[in-house]
Amino acid sequence: MNKTLLCAGTAAMAMLATPALAQDEAGEIQVKVLATAVLPDGNIDEVNVDLVGVTAGLETRASDNYVPTVAVEYFFTENFSIETIAGVTQHDVDATAGLPVGTELVSDGLLLPATVTGKAHFDLGGVKPYVGAGVAYFIWLDVDDGAAGTIPLGVTDTTLSDEFGFVLQAGLDVPVGEDGFGVSFDAKRYFIGTTASWFVGDTVVISNDHDLDPWVLSAGVSYRF
Repeated sequence: MNKTLLCAGTAAMAMLATPALAQDEAGEIQVKVLATAVLPDGNIDEVNVDLVGVTAGLETRASDNYVPTVAVEYFFTENFSIETIAGVTQHDVDATAGLPVGTELVSDGLLLPATVTGKAHFDLGGVKPYVGAGVAYFIWLDVDDGAAGTIPLGVTDTTLSDEFGFVLQAGLDVPVGEDGFGVSFDAKRYFIGTTASWFVGDTVVISNDHDLDPWVLSAGVSYRF
């Protein structure tokens, strides 16, 4: 009888310990410091306004940029987390056809790509791949006129619209040692655009919808605690 009670008690303690272990694994935070390549498209998707006749045959591209970023991730369970990123990136928009190649239409567009993704993680022993998806809101903090391309047209102001979009994500975390450190590799593809508008005074003289759809590729170090 005592042995039966002992076995039952041991089993009960094991059952109680399992949720406790899962609870310990949940609620962890991972911080990543990354070197990031932002590789946008920038092609014109639709012409809305063209009062000066320059958009016909015009093709454009947004410049690439390489910046540091920080990612912060909260683990609800060992296999599911929510992540957001912090960082800004700066881009020009240049003509690739229709105007002399390299003609600058937008200068120093400073972008904050606010992003939240949900991620599913898989444990393959020494490596932990993941996939994710989420939403993004591109906020343009500052935009300058393209001196070579638009100021000669009398343009006095240039704007890029803030927009919502979607993002897909995949990557790999590789733990290093037992103290929470690791290295990480991450790839995101955004599906998002912007409306570029050029003004003469208060009049919109050119307005085009642009596909940005950037690839954002990152690699760096992580710490989980």
